[in-house]
Amino acid sequence: MEKTSHRNPIDKLIVIGDRVLIQQGTAAMKTKSGLYLPAGYQEKEEIQSGYILKCGPGYALPNLENDESWNPKDREPKYLPLQVQPGDLALFMQKSAVEIKYNGEKYFIVPQNAILLVERDEF
Repeated sequence: MEKTSHRNPIDKLIVIGDRVLIQQGTAAMKTKSGLYLPAGYQEKEEIQSGYILKCGPGYALPNLENDESWNPKDREPKYLPLQVQPGDLALFMQKSAVEIKYNGEKYFIVPQNAILLVERDEF
């Protein structure tokens, strides 16, 4: 019997560095936890909101170990992880985002420094 894969097409995407993949949220003026979004943010589109689907590994850290001949050269890179995580509702600056369409859906690739705040349902 052949296995059928029910993977989400987004699982094929790998986010690089300090960037996150965001799916644009609905145009609500208030989040479900009660955060009021600023008046006119939809019209200006300077600030967008959406849910984080995937995150990159973080900021690459320099390798400060000695480059002696006995040290292996194929060490894994080390990263400083991001503050955001999948599932967060993010408010971000539109001008720093890159809009893409993938499988007919609209997404944003946003560097973490363009994210103004996140709302996390974690208690």
